Amino acid sequence: QVRLVESGGGLVPPGESLTLSCTASGKIVKIDIMGWYRQAPGKERVLVATSDRDARTTYADSVKGRFTVSRDIAKNTVELQMNNLEPDDTAVYSCYADLVAYYPDRPYDYELWGQGTQVTVSS
Repeated sequence: QVRLVESGGGLVPPGESLTLSCTASGKIVKIDIMGWYRQAPGKERVLVATSDRDARTTYADSVKGRFTVSRDIAKNTVELQMNNLEPDDTAVYSCYADLVAYYPDRPYDYELWGQGTQVTVSS
């Protein structure tokens, strides 16, 4: 079974930092894109940051200069370093991966989501 497991998140005051981590497990062949989305209360889920296999990154305008996404291709992990957090960053953050994995002995394309982790920025 292929899945994404996230860690990190929590409650921090404005201006502080947090790091989110996500690991993909299973019989993975390759992960093309890996990254993070977030959903604030009453709003739709939106892209935060993603990275492809060539380390080309995409960021939401609202997080540019504050957040950094990085991948470890060999370990099937992605991290989101979030600095100078603002109250508007409060949301459930979900890991995302576009990958190829064996199930059970044939490769399939998957788009997976993690279970989500809460980030709350408040004084």
